[in-house]
Amino acid sequence: MPNKQAITRAKQDAREGKSASTQAGEFVKQQMDEIRAGKHGARNTKQAIAIGLSEARRAGVPLDQPKKGTVSDATRKKAARDTEKGQNHEPVSPTRSEARVKALKKESTAAASPKAISEQTRSAAAKRSPADRSAAAKKASATKGAQERSAAAKKAAQTRASNGTSRTRAASKTSGTGASKSTGTSKSTGASKSTGTSKTPGSHVSGKSAGTRSSR
Repeated sequence: MPNKQAITRAKQDAREGKSASTQAGEFVKQQMDEIRAGKHGARNTKQAIAIGLSEARRAGVPLDQPKKGTVSDATRKKAARDTEKGQNHEPVSPTRSEARVKALKKESTAAASPKAISEQTRSAAAKRSPADRSAAAKKASATKGAQERSAAAKKAAQTRASNGTSRTRAASKTSGTGASKSTGTSKSTGASKSTGTSKTPGSHVSGKSAGTRSSR
């Protein structure tokens, strides 16, 4: 069942002239938040995204239908049904919704982990051509507007600066630890062993032999 908060955010996106995929992203984000909160799980990240897109269509978001050959026929039919029901404003069956949530509670919450989302993003991007990715980036940049692009650029710069500082600190700590370990080993072990072993036994033995020879 589509979340009311996600519907509100999607309508706000529509008023701002954002694309249908951006509006649908609000429902996908809602799914990820619910999985992280432990309300339910998902078999994998792909399923979590599919649930979000299905809810977006049921809420009336005008998403394009999946192209033939990219998904199974069953998925394409399901998307068509969701779109039709969303356009006709058909209510979602509470019984089916509860059954779906009950089944998802048995699944793992690892589908919303940063690692799983990163892998899914790379996998999806690899299937798209460079021209397609470039066109999508230009479209997203044009949709955002000057103010949001500026805010996104500042946030990205802060993130890069933060990551660079943490990496520098980690590198300095590692190099400092290595230097102190190597210095301590050479000073304590090398000097003490060479001095104690060579001088003491050598002088003691030579003294005995000299005394014996002179007495004889």
